[in-house]
Amino acid sequence: MTVTTQLINVIQVGTVLILSPLIAGIINRLKAMIESRHGPSIFQPYYDLSKLFKKEVVVPERSSVIFILAPFVSFSAYLVIALVIPVVTPYPLPFGILLDLLGGALMFGFAGILGIIAAIDAKTNYTSLGASRSASFTALAEPTLIMVFFGVAIISGTNNPYVTNNILSSSVSWYLSATHILVTAAFFMVLLFETGRLPVESSGLMEFGMLDDGKVMEHSGKLLALSKWGGYMKQFMLMAVFLNVFALPWFISSNVSAFGALYSVGTLFLKLLVLVGVIVIIEETFAKLRLFKILDFLAISFSLGLLSVIAFFLVGGGA
Repeated sequence: MTVTTQLINVIQVGTVLILSPLIAGIINRLKAMIESRHGPSIFQPYYDLSKLFKKEVVVPERSSVIFILAPFVSFSAYLVIALVIPVVTPYPLPFGILLDLLGGALMFGFAGILGIIAAIDAKTNYTSLGASRSASFTALAEPTLIMVFFGVAIISGTNNPYVTNNILSSSVSWYLSATHILVTAAFFMVLLFETGRLPVESSGLMEFGMLDDGKVMEHSGKLLALSKWGGYMKQFMLMAVFLNVFALPWFISSNVSAFGALYSVGTLFLKLLVLVGVIVIIEETFAKLRLFKILDFLAISFSLGLLSVIAFFLVGGGA
């Protein structure tokens, strides 16, 4: 590992750590503007994290050490993912060989399972409610991701996201193929669900729409800060993978230098702004879904993933 690649690693992880709360703040600000509200500052997530890190940690009386350790381990898992996915480079960094798309999904799943276990360990009604609902919906989201990986494997012959990026950015026929279009649509639908951007009736802290907020209801102080920051990172990295691997695999500098990495940070931020605008419009203008309709939504995304594989055998792909 050279000094240059070490610096690029630092830039990539720093980009995920620093910019992920900003993206969440921009989303909240845009939502407020569409709703004709002033809304919070785009920097509000930073203020919230700073305040939470200074607060005292209160642990439920009947919980175990798992409740305390889970946020730290989950946050560490997101840091590992930030080292290996294509955020600022179209070429693998030294740790990029450790995980492919499937391995990255398993790491995301590992962090999610820890959150569910911690919620159950709190032994309260609301956290258990959030954990059970999260587990039920995730059980259908994971097969969709597997079908997406099959589609990626057909395109690139591997689950390596860097190979997929290089093929799609250089092959118009593959990029416009039915397989790629369907697999991108399936991944986008899973992205909406995994990042909590799916329009759900009575979302947030209302009992009927409680999902991720319910799982962390008993967390406080540093534990809640790590859980929220990890959620911001997860959202940022899923968006980065969607943009750099599936939707817009261009405008990433192949120059192995700190300047090339910083250039890619700038272009990624611009692409993220476009994606954020699309997601906010969907979240604010589409009719709210009943909670149980999330299963139907995920079933459609799974069907698109399956169709992407079928389309390859019926229509073919790029050259």
